[in-house]
Amino acid sequence: MGRKAKGYRRKTRYLLKRKPRERGKTGLSKLLREYETDEKVVIKLNPSVHKGMPHRRFHGRIGVIANKRGNSYVVNVSQGKAIKEIIVRPEHITPHKEA
Repeated sequence: MGRKAKGYRRKTRYLLKRKPRERGKTGLSKLLREYETDEKVVIKLNPSVHKGMPHRRFHGRIGVIANKRGNSYVVNVSQGKAIKEIIVRPEHITPHKEA
């Protein structure tokens, strides 16, 4: 009997799957967009980019940009009563549309 894998991306087979029209290279406008401090963003994991990818538990969550760290952003995300500070690259975040 094999042991069950307990890796960082386990149980993500369908969670981290892109829709057919979303496949292919990521556009430059997504990579070059600058986010301001205190701006709300949605964490939407891009499975084709492994670098700077947060844990899957944050997929779909709304966070607030705390500051910029190199090419990445520090995002504050609430998890229960705690506020987690995660480091995310711009490929994995999109601006939040407040309606």
